[in-house]
Amino acid sequence: MSNLYYYVGLIFVSIVWGINFGVSRWAMEVFPAEVFVFLRFGLALPVLFLLLKWTEGSVKVEKRDLVKLAFIGLIGITALEIMVMYSIKYTTLANASLLNVAPWPIFAALFAPLFIREKITARVITGGLIALMGVTMIILGGKDGFDLSSEYMIGNYIALSISLIGALFNLATMPLMEKYSPLRVTTWFIFFGSLFLFPITLNKWSTIQWENLSIVTWGAVAYNVIMCTVVAIVVWNISMKRVGAAKANFYRYFVPAAAAVAGALFFKEPIWAAQIIGGVVIIFGLVWIGTEKKR
Repeated sequence: MSNLYYYVGLIFVSIVWGINFGVSRWAMEVFPAEVFVFLRFGLALPVLFLLLKWTEGSVKVEKRDLVKLAFIGLIGITALEIMVMYSIKYTTLANASLLNVAPWPIFAALFAPLFIREKITARVITGGLIALMGVTMIILGGKDGFDLSSEYMIGNYIALSISLIGALFNLATMPLMEKYSPLRVTTWFIFFGSLFLFPITLNKWSTIQWENLSIVTWGAVAYNVIMCTVVAIVVWNISMKRVGAAKANFYRYFVPAAAAVAGALFFKEPIWAAQIIGGVVIIFGLVWIGTEKKR
């Protein structure tokens, strides 16, 4: 399997992002959500630009592509991250988790032909549906079930929109990664995303209780900057470019599985039998996708 390393990369990134559901709670006790998101991406920028300069010798992109990268950063970083915060605010965690994660790969598969030449095979569809069953079992198999009450509908719509916009964001980067390296594309859309995020934080810095910052808090920030942003996004884009956007996005279904494990390890949250079975089902579905032979 020539793509084995790339599939392992996708799984690794999903686990890193899943664990972050637990890790971020420590930082969010001190930092407002907007400031925390800005720190995550803003502090990653010097590392990304230095890495880009060191590995590729320059950081430039063509002027006409800067507009595209600015739009991708605005939608994929600024808007998406704000929407995630509001989806959690206006609906239940179970609703947000299911609607944020489950439809994302399906939207990516549906809209892939608009951006790239990528065929959706029967194996990808069946494996994706199997994995979707697994992720649904993990999220709904916990103590909080899916709630369709009218009071949560705004949050539910926002959460569902995140899946659609996130899928389009992933797909929009693919043509640029045919021209530039995944590292270069990642660095520039994070630059613009951070630039648009900063004004939103201006009235939030004064609310930070700096005396409450601890090693644990800064450790959570460092994990977000290094692991969740610099390492994870670059590895994801490299792997997605190699295996295809439709296949790659189904590996996001490892995120809720890793989040459930992180909750158990860090916050003593119980793991239910249905969630364990769901994890096994996800693995089966994604192995089925990953073992498809190249035509």
